[in-house]
Formats: sequence, structure tokens, C-alpha cells
Amino acid sequence: MMYSFSLQSKLAGLCLIFGLAGQPVAAQSPKLESVFQDNTYQPTGVAVSKSGRVFINYPYWTDTYRYAVAEIGKDGAVKPYPDAAYNSWREGQPIAPNRWICVQSVHVDAKDRLWVVDAASPKQNGVVGNAHCIVCINLATNRVEKVYPMQGVVGSDSYLNDIRVDTNHEVAYLTESKQGGIIVLDIKSGKARLVLKGDKSVKADPAYKFIIDGRELRDNLGPVRFQSDGIALTADNNYLYYKPLSDNKLYRIKTDYLRNTALSAASLSGHVDDLGRVASTDGMITDQRGNLYMGDDQTYTLYRLPGAASPNRPTLTKQVLLTDKSRLIWPDSYAIYNGYLYVTTSQIQHMAKNNGGKSTRKTPYGVWRLKIE
Repeated sequence: MMYSFSLQSKLAGLCLIFGLAGQPVAAQSPKLESVFQDNTYQPTGVAVSKSGRVFINYPYWTDTYRYAVAEIGKDGAVKPYPDAAYNSWREGQPIAPNRWICVQSVHVDAKDRLWVVDAASPKQNGVVGNAHCIVCINLATNRVEKVYPMQGVVGSDSYLNDIRVDTNHEVAYLTESKQGGIIVLDIKSGKARLVLKGDKSVKADPAYKFIIDGRELRDNLGPVRFQSDGIALTADNNYLYYKPLSDNKLYRIKTDYLRNTALSAASLSGHVDDLGRVASTDGMITDQRGNLYMGDDQTYTLYRLPGAASPNRPTLTKQVLLTDKSRLIWPDSYAIYNGYLYVTTSQIQHMAKNNGGKSTRKTPYGVWRLKIE
């Protein structure tokens, strides 16, 4: 394993900035730096605290598994978080409190709280023991502040995915990626609702071919379909961006509508903005200046899209930050800290389940960063 905040490698070339139907304009490319590499265990999520503490999570997708949530020390050591006991559960054991089951993502909010999304679906075979939940951790004390069970909100066939938190209204938004939908969680009361279930905006287009390196991504059930996955909340908390993973459509909705419990399902769907075809990104994130960042798992590329916080329907312009086929292997989840964009590379297309039972991964999983300010 490796951890470094010094420059590990340089990218030569140009950053192409272009509209969805415009001509490219040359600009200097940012430099991609290695933060952490793991040659054994597969991370998906990354979160960075206000003091620069780096957290990652490892979903329980295969038998090659050690920790669910870990903190990366400045010496490169990986420490189970918040302690070893929380990371001790293994498949076949009884469900117990204070144990991670299958953590999908981590996120640090504007109040410097760490949020952990436990999908509780080891190997993605279904929720065990109704243990799926959202956990809030106080980073000042490293203690769990509150657990939000998701039993009754989504069922045993669900898979909780990504989370963003509006600290002004104390509301969290999560994606459910097995059936599709957005969970709206009132942090103070603990009440949660699943909305937009069945809406086209949370469903992957079945006609879209999710092709990487010349072949459609498949498992033993056929073409892989990922429903609503990545989300991003604008800095003013006014808009939530989201999309299914295995197509390139992007959507957004005003959070006022998501918080309005009086709206019918049809009325809420009517407030969704279809922003067109952009990229087949996994995660997404926005910065304080209203830029939206995303990747493209099909082209090994990172994009910046200005204007995400615009109250008018944005004319989205993709700016190519960089393309790197050797390192940006399935850009997965994002964090922003001290002017840097952090991104994990989970290499999902190389998993054995997507390659006839044999892993095709050749390079370490990674956490990378690049300067964006």
C-alpha cells in the first residue's frame, strides 16, 4: 500500500474544453497525484474531513475482504474505523449492533460529520437481517452519534448507494440503486421516505449499451444494469443532481420539491429536469463555485461541468479535466478538500463476476487527487 500527497506522476498533453456540440479549446491539463493504492482490497468511497483526515470504504462484494470503513494515516497505514470491532462481521455470523455489514459509501458533510451508508447486502445478494442503515459519526470524538435504520423505507431487495447532506435543513439524500429511487431522510426526526420510485430518471435506459473497451459489461444474468447511483448536492443546497449509472443521462430536481411531503408522486416527477446525455458517471460532486464534477467509466475520463447551481436550466458544458486509461479505471466516488478533487478507482469492469468468473485486474485500486482550484 502507498500513501503520498507529493506528486507521483505527470500527465502530458492538453485539457480539451468543449460544449456538448461545440468545438474544443485547448487548456493546460491538471496533474493526477496518487494518494493511496491497495493491491488487494477493493474500495469504492472516499471522504475527507475539514482537517484533512482521509476515510475510505470497502464493500463486502467478494471473499477478498478485510475492513468496511478505514482511515488512511499519514504514514500510509490503514486503520479500521471507528474500531476493529465495527469491522469484524463476516458472512454467516449473526447480525449484531455496532457492526458494519456491507458499506457502500462514506461522506463528510459541512458540519464535519462522517456519514456511512451500510447497504447490508454482502455480495449484493440482498439485505441481511434488516440491517441496512445510515450511520452518523462525530469526527471530534470518533463516536457514533445516531443510526438511521432503513427497514420499512426500502426492502430486502434494495441496495443503498450514495449520500449527500443538506446541513441547513438537516436533510440527507440517498440513492437506491437496485430498484431505483431517492431516499429523503430528516436527520432530526429520523423519518425517511423513498421518492421517485419508478420514475424514468432513476432507471437506467434499457436500450443503452454500457460498453467498456469494446464490450458490453455483463454478468451471469446478462447486461449489467445499475439504477440511480451517483448524486451531487449544490453548495447552496438548492439542487440535487442524480443519474442511473449504466447510461449517460443526467437529471436534477430542486430540493424544495423533495422536502415537500404534500406533493404527489406524479407532481414530484413533473419537477424533474432532464438534462440530456452527458456521461456514464458513477459518483458526482459539486464545489463551492457551482461546478459539477463527474467521471466517465467508459472513457477513463474526468469532467467538470460549470453552472450546476444556476436557477435556470443549465446549458451544461463538459470540460475534460483529463483522460487516463492506465489510472482512471472506473472513477467511482469523489471528495473535495483544500482545492483538490479526490477520486477512487474501483475497477468494477475487471471484477470476476463481470468477466466469466476470473478477475482481469492488473493494477492496484487507487485513490487519486488533482488540483481544481
